[in-house]
Amino acid sequence: MSKYFFPITALRFATQLHRQKKFDIAWAIMANQAGLAASWFKKRFPEVKYLLTLQEGDSLKSIWWRTWWMRPLYKKIYTTADTIQAISTFLADRARKYGFAKTIHVIPNGVDIAHFTRPLTNPPSPMPTVITVSRLVEKNGIDTLIQAMQFVEGQLLILGIGDQENKLRQLASSLSLQNRVSFVGHVDHRQLPGYLHQADVFVRPSRSEGLGSAFLEAMAAGLPIVATPVGGIIDFLEDDKTGLFCQVNNPRSVADAINRLLADKQLRENIAMNGSALVSERYDWNLIAQQIKKVFGI
Repeated sequence: MSKYFFPITALRFATQLHRQKKFDIAWAIMANQAGLAASWFKKRFPEVKYLLTLQEGDSLKSIWWRTWWMRPLYKKIYTTADTIQAISTFLADRARKYGFAKTIHVIPNGVDIAHFTRPLTNPPSPMPTVITVSRLVEKNGIDTLIQAMQFVEGQLLILGIGDQENKLRQLASSLSLQNRVSFVGHVDHRQLPGYLHQADVFVRPSRSEGLGSAFLEAMAAGLPIVATPVGGIIDFLEDDKTGLFCQVNNPRSVADAINRLLADKQLRENIAMNGSALVSERYDWNLIAQQIKKVFGI
């Protein structure tokens, strides 16, 4: 229940701090309880600039139904902002749908390129390896990926935790895939490149996606990616160039894309090279930081 009282608590605490520090900007990350607190703070202190950053990965329909009881208040999270920074054009469009008519800056999340770059000497995996890094929640489509492994000769590494884990483990067992699907659990970000460098293909057949930082990190690690054309993914995935598209909720489509990459070394290498170049050119944290500084006017 504490999250439902967060806006009230945050507003009270922010008001106390503002009287001591005199803030220039109130920055809310995501249009949720934090955004609601910031919108109330803006109403109380209109001279303070309110910046809203949108990072949500849920579908518009999901958010629409989840906020039905507070829809007028939810819209004000957007409309009272002075500026919005969205991590994808998908989320920028969402802000427009909720009535925001001022400046929107589309600035994605970034990647630590040096951290993820594949070493020059990297031993091949003993068998074809598909990897996904994901919260184990319904929107990320990991059930579709597990079903797709029925039609792929290789192993699947699932990095991440979430409320769907038991259900997904049961699914793998029901399909007799328990020996080829490994649930690795939570992996510290510092150890993540080591897992990515063991794999041949990164896959996440999402049902919705705000941007998908895990895809960008996989691209930086030199992996070809398979993804669905939803949400912010279309900002960085060009089919047959920086990745392969598959269909939502279609295990056969996912498997076809994986098998195509596993069977064609040249295609794998071309897509991996293009993806790595794209991330270096557009998603390096050093570049993103400079763009964010301009939003703050510093």
